[in-house]
Amino acid sequence: MLVTGAGGFLGSHLVDRLLMEGGSVLGVDNFITGDPANLKHLKGNRRFRLLRQDASLPYRVSGSLDGVFHFASPASPPDYQRWPIETLMAGSYATHRAVAMAQAKGARFFLASTSEVYGDPQVHPQPEDYRGNVNPIGPRAMYDEAKRFAEALASSMQRSYGADIRIARIFNTYGPRMRPRDGRVVSNFIVQALAGEPITIFGDGSQTRSFCYVSDLIEGIFRLFQSRRAEPTNLGSPGEFTVLELAQTVKEMTGSGSPIVFRPLPGDDPRVRRPDISAAKTALGWEPEIPLRDGLASTIEYFRRILDH
Repeated sequence: MLVTGAGGFLGSHLVDRLLMEGGSVLGVDNFITGDPANLKHLKGNRRFRLLRQDASLPYRVSGSLDGVFHFASPASPPDYQRWPIETLMAGSYATHRAVAMAQAKGARFFLASTSEVYGDPQVHPQPEDYRGNVNPIGPRAMYDEAKRFAEALASSMQRSYGADIRIARIFNTYGPRMRPRDGRVVSNFIVQALAGEPITIFGDGSQTRSFCYVSDLIEGIFRLFQSRRAEPTNLGSPGEFTVLELAQTVKEMTGSGSPIVFRPLPGDDPRVRRPDISAAKTALGWEPEIPLRDGLASTIEYFRRILDH
């Protein structure tokens, strides 16, 4: 198996799952947003190799492959706004290299797409046949459009050349190995609460998100990869919470005295976000199992350890 973005939050958990299933994995990552510490526990594992490489630039892989998982891309607003061209390259050149490699090796290609393809949705919850409401030149466009292009490229490879593809539209996911202060609400809120800093909400906090614990998501990814479903598939939690509710829950669970403060909402920030996972339930027999508070407890403990060091 090959995993691009192997040192990232999701990529590293996926590597662990593939190794647990008995496979061998080649990880590819240039670590502009990934973290080598996410793979440190695999040092000495003979079934894992790491290639420090920009996935959008040429590279070769010897031997056979059963699957190519393309997870390389900045994925939080501060990251993809800091690295806009790199994000677009990850969605275009890197996607083309990965799917072409899968095709050449007779391997299945798996694209980690995103709920951001729906933009600021006018349909709620979002089913896979909703085409979205996306600003192609807005402050989130480099990520939204990169992923939309990646889906179009993979689908075109399937129609034109018979590529064996799977596409997951991944909704908000959280858990250990997230980077502190990476710009995502779960990690930001927990780190701010543990540090006794103000918990910062952008907007009035009424915007909603659905939070899926990482182990649940990885199970969905694994099932989708093994399935016959080639259409884009939503993977995420159907449970919906306001951002303010999340901040209050984190504050309570950490025992923090941090005040909650409000800042202006960035442009094009989605007002609602919740997946319709009917397709995943029917085709994969999958739905998330871990309640938000249970997942937050594990994530808070992880960040306590990180901050202690």
